[in-house]
Amino acid sequence: MLLAGILAIVFVLGAALGLYAFFAPRRKASRLVAAPPEPLQTQTGWTNAAGAEFSGLPESARCDMIFAVAALDDDRSRQLLEHALGDPSEAVALAAAHALATRSCTAVVDRYLDAHPGARSQRIAETLALLRPEA
Repeated sequence: MLLAGILAIVFVLGAALGLYAFFAPRRKASRLVAAPPEPLQTQTGWTNAAGAEFSGLPESARCDMIFAVAALDDDRSRQLLEHALGDPSEAVALAAAHALATRSCTAVVDRYLDAHPGARSQRIAETLALLRPEA
């Protein structure tokens, strides 16, 4: 009998809570008017700023940046890669040459290597030949 009374009380409380949840006053949804979006601001000279900051980075960071920029695959990143061909570090120049060759910009790399003959250009060309064997 005691158990039936407890179950009845629990049932009545549950029903009361359900009725309250159903009939409780609701907050009216406010209709917010969104402000018109601001026009997009584009920075077309980011490669100039990136080039200036690029030269101040350590060699390993410049190589990391080359690999990150290579993934962008646009004209501005290609310009930064071309700029990196003239980097004092041969590793950075090789990374840039490889990134450009991977993008099918071998003509750009070949023009740079032809314009800058020497042992460094020869080593870069030989390494690229190992990395991208001609079929």
